[in-house]
Amino acid sequence: MKTEIKLVDYLASRRSIPAFQMGLPGPSKAEVEEMLKLASRVPDHGKLTPWRFIVYRGEERARISAELKKMALAARPDLPEDLIKVEETRLTRAPVVVAVVSKAAPHFKIPEWEQVMSAGAVCLNLLMAANALGYSSNWLTEWFAFDERAYPLLGVEPGERVAGFIHIGTATVPPTERPRPELADIVTWVGDET
Repeated sequence: MKTEIKLVDYLASRRSIPAFQMGLPGPSKAEVEEMLKLASRVPDHGKLTPWRFIVYRGEERARISAELKKMALAARPDLPEDLIKVEETRLTRAPVVVAVVSKAAPHFKIPEWEQVMSAGAVCLNLLMAANALGYSSNWLTEWFAFDERAYPLLGVEPGERVAGFIHIGTATVPPTERPRPELADIVTWVGDET
């Protein structure tokens, strides 16, 4: 039986697990669908749905990773062996990887920036949805998120951009905390004290 946690407690302790520290079991198709439904519940000015999902599972992850490795080696034939190993596992580190793809485009009323931010909100919601269902998650972009030559391989259409690859699986190590910014360093107060 899963332990319930209050949202405020979850947010106070939310932490990503590196994708290479994830393993089986991964979420089922039904669980991924539930995560995607939850992830879709974000601010979306104009109800444009300026994003979509691509779900990578099974052996297809290894095939795409092998092709990404070829692309990386074509760009850098002198790639060190340890980085070649990284390229070989791009989409196989976690059992499921979901690309959140931004379809932001000029619109007569809705600023493109708001559409991009909506895709970012989808990424964060997907992280939290995976955690809510008992899985670990990590939001990565990596070089191929920005290299349009990789887009046909990844299933990304012309005019689209990758907001992030969300890796989902089961943590093989406990999460660790990292330093967080002090509020005094990141907050500007405007107006009277209340």
